[in-house]
Amino acid sequence: MNNDKNSRRIVGNIALSLDGRTTGAGGDHDMGWIVPHAVTDAARDHMIRVTEPATTVLLGRKNYQGFGGFWPAVAGNADADPRDRAFSAWLNRTEKVVFSTTLTEASWENSRIVAGDLPGEVRRLREQDGGDIIVLASGSIIRALLEAELLDRLSITLCPALVGGGARLLEDGLPASTWALTDTTMSASGAICLLYDRLS
Repeated sequence: MNNDKNSRRIVGNIALSLDGRTTGAGGDHDMGWIVPHAVTDAARDHMIRVTEPATTVLLGRKNYQGFGGFWPAVAGNADADPRDRAFSAWLNRTEKVVFSTTLTEASWENSRIVAGDLPGEVRRLREQDGGDIIVLASGSIIRALLEAELLDRLSITLCPALVGGGARLLEDGLPASTWALTDTTMSASGAICLLYDRLS
């Protein structure tokens, strides 16, 4: 838990199935079950709400490449939802720290690669000036931050789907912690956008 009011809040944002999965049984790219719930008014509003205070984004390699292949151009797409355009513009201008041991270059503006010591890098970021530090959809980074007891807020979009397999967000062995539910938003699709702040 972050007890220092002068340091930056660290937020993990992710979509989960009812059986606790971040991907489906088909592997890393089996995420079609999330899409109907991510494009609702409530989900878009929730995403803007949790990202607006952030000035640094943490991404793993897969999400960096996936996001980078779609989001940069959305800001200039007149046909896109205004909230998607706003998210794209925010993402383009925001510092992006990519944790990867295989990437050698980060071509997306305001990006840099960190090859190791994820907890150490996040502790350094926390002591710098800036807004929130947010993890976007990377379960491995969220787990690492929970393990290091560095995560202050969890933003979860709980999707009404049982996917029956795939990567789980939470595994046994994480340090025990307690959390307070601070915001709940129901979407038209039946998904629930939840905000939890760490108490201890």
